[in-house]
Amino acid sequence: MGRRRAPELYRAPFPLYALQVDPSAGLLIAAGGGGAAKTGIKNGVHFLQLERINGRLSASLVHSHDTETRATMNLALAGDILAAGQDAHCQLLHFQAHQQKGNKAEKAGKTGSKEQGPRQRKGAAPAEKKCGVETQQEGLELRVENLQVVQTDFSPDPLQKVVCFNHDNTLLATGGTDGYVRVWKVPSLEKVLEFKAHEGEIEDLALGPDGKLVTVGWDLKASVWQKDQLVTQLHWQENGPTFSSTPYRYQACSESGTFLGLGTVTGSVAIYIAFSLQCLYYMRESHGIVVTDVAFLPEKGRGPELLGSHETALFSVAVDSRCQLHLLPSRRSVPVWLLLLVCVGLIVVTILLLQSAFPGFL
Repeated sequence: MGRRRAPELYRAPFPLYALQVDPSAGLLIAAGGGGAAKTGIKNGVHFLQLERINGRLSASLVHSHDTETRATMNLALAGDILAAGQDAHCQLLHFQAHQQKGNKAEKAGKTGSKEQGPRQRKGAAPAEKKCGVETQQEGLELRVENLQVVQTDFSPDPLQKVVCFNHDNTLLATGGTDGYVRVWKVPSLEKVLEFKAHEGEIEDLALGPDGKLVTVGWDLKASVWQKDQLVTQLHWQENGPTFSSTPYRYQACSESGTFLGLGTVTGSVAIYIAFSLQCLYYMRESHGIVVTDVAFLPEKGRGPELLGSHETALFSVAVDSRCQLHLLPSRRSVPVWLLLLVCVGLIVVTILLLQSAFPGFL
């Protein structure tokens, strides 16, 4: 009997490494590729439209953006601006999606190119242009253009490993294998801050609304910075718990902070309650190979509409080129008023029993 797997939402023609969800347009953005090696494996960023069809969540390819010889390894989203980590560089992309009207949509379907996508919409073909790439499908038009690009890592084997925007999307922070944090203005990518944060690679970072920066590195240190000044630091080997035997690789937190999504190097995917770490969902070796990114369906925009009756949805991608969907069914909960009613009833019954057993008790 085969291994149990989560529903496959989409399969790309290249390994997938990064994932983002645009809540306003209902777009799932998956990126990856084969890199600069001449293996015939393409590099690209795929834009998928999320829809509910016959009560089920599905995704169809709307646009394929070619990134030439550079595979996208990490992504960050700020409205209609996408920051893509490609080798040692950060590339900003701007995308726009809107509905076509009338004959324009029909004409686009007739004049589309012959490029085949893994899951094209039935009855419609994409149309792409090399410069200012544009795709139309079934009345949906999506245009993607390259903005600024900058080198963000300068180690002997340079690689940008993480990228994130600040709360108002005016700044962008990057970290890589050289251990340096670099902060850039958006969209000009003018460098405003640079400092050595870790000995070795930076694994994750986050920009807070108060201007503080949190970094995590391979040196087993988590640090909080105010600009380039260290505020506080946790050294895992000295004052942290012992490592779990489960090799978790990528994680995501739901928008409300309720759920924590995890992917492992063995291909397993799990959903936990964030504050208690109670496991609500676990799919063992769902991908069968290292999970490279996970992302929750946002709780705003089109998120609730797409989620339906489920409590949350987690997307996962892996080197196997698959994007999988992990749905958490709504948990049954008892209304507070009913609990209060039961408590009052128990108190009344207890008093009546005591009164019958001990006359004159009250």
